[in-house]
Amino acid sequence: MTRVALLGTGLLGSGFAEGLLSRGGTELSVWNRTRAKAEALASKGARVADTPADAVKGVDRVHLILLDDPTVDATIEALLPGLDPSVVICDHTTNLPRATAERASRLAAAGVAYLHCPVFMSPMAARGGTQGMMMVSGPSLLFDRVREGLAAMTGNLWFVGERPDLAACYKLFGNAMILTMAGGIADVFHMADALDVERADAWGLFSRFKTEGILPVRAAKILEENYTASFELEVARKDARLMLESAAGQPMPVLQAIAARMDELIAAGYGDKDMAVMAIKVGGQHG
Repeated sequence: MTRVALLGTGLLGSGFAEGLLSRGGTELSVWNRTRAKAEALASKGARVADTPADAVKGVDRVHLILLDDPTVDATIEALLPGLDPSVVICDHTTNLPRATAERASRLAAAGVAYLHCPVFMSPMAARGGTQGMMMVSGPSLLFDRVREGLAAMTGNLWFVGERPDLAACYKLFGNAMILTMAGGIADVFHMADALDVERADAWGLFSRFKTEGILPVRAAKILEENYTASFELEVARKDARLMLESAAGQPMPVLQAIAARMDELIAAGYGDKDMAVMAIKVGGQHG
């Protein structure tokens, strides 16, 4: 039996806990700041600990699924009195990269084994353990010690490298894209409301209008810093104006922000460039 401690039993943490228990071979202790959330796992076979230090006593691996950096720091400080130095802390919390790097350095100096392991997984995927992605950054020797256990928790385990904050960077990149897509869909639906088009019908456009090729084409232009126009910024700004006018006062936060950025670049002389120029590096020159 592998002895595992899991601290933080919100939706994702509970999903991971249920997955570990359902697959067998694990003795699981759980802790949560609000104990009632952890108590729900007792009937599934978990031991509910009173403190973080109690949760990690005698375990082979520790998982943190917490809210933010201050909570991670406070929980690690609270668990250290019960932690064997050989045990690796696997932190799945979405963290600030700078804080992650500082934490990793501080803990390494204190002889504490720490890896940052953020995920792109739903609670359902965490329960199943066969979907989603888990990224890991930190010392490869530590990763080798927990690789097998982590691989059983996800459909795609990716060791991104030893730079301690790199997985934190990638996690924010991914979430930025997710938030932007969700905001863009909301803008489309609000525009549909204003134009008296059913939202489901508006969404039906995208079964015909394929978006898969757009991202790689635009990303390639940006990576090559090739802003020769295939869709001029000034023309795109005109279309953005039509969208905002059509929305008739409906909330359009994504398009409003995009329009404001376009206005800045057009005023700076980039109007004849491709709309991908919105990603030009700060301080970039108009070529």
